[in-house]
Amino acid sequence: MSLDVSPALLEKAERGEVDEREFVDCVRTSLPYAWNLISSLVAQLQVDGTSFADNQVPPPDEQARGQLLRALASDAIRGALQRHFGVRLAFQNCHRVAVFAPVEETEGRFERFTSVRAQLLNQSPELRDC
Repeated sequence: MSLDVSPALLEKAERGEVDEREFVDCVRTSLPYAWNLISSLVAQLQVDGTSFADNQVPPPDEQARGQLLRALASDAIRGALQRHFGVRLAFQNCHRVAVFAPVEETEGRFERFTSVRAQLLNQSPELRDC
C-alpha cells in the first residue's frame, strides 16, 4: 500500500470531496523519508539561492527506498508534492531525487538530468538491484 489513508479521508474520496492539502498531509505522514528528503532539497534551494538541488546518497534501508519509489512513481503524489513545494521533481535510479526551481533557466538542466544519457551515466554496480 502506498499511503496510510485515514477512514475520514477515504470517506471524503468516496464522496468526491478531496482537498489537496489533506492529501499532501497524508503523503507527509505516510512517506516520512521521502517527504523529509524532498523538504530538505527544497530548503537547500532556498538557502543556497540556487535553482537546482539533488540527493546522491542512497536511502538507508529498503523501507526508505520504497517510500521514494512510491512518492515519485505516482503521478498524483508527485504532482501534489510539486504543487505543494512549488518545484519540479526529477528522479533517477532508486534514490537520486532532484528539485528544480520553476524558472525558465532550469529547463535545460532538467532536460539534461532526465535524459537517456544522464540515466546511463548515473548507473553503478551498487545500484544494480535497487
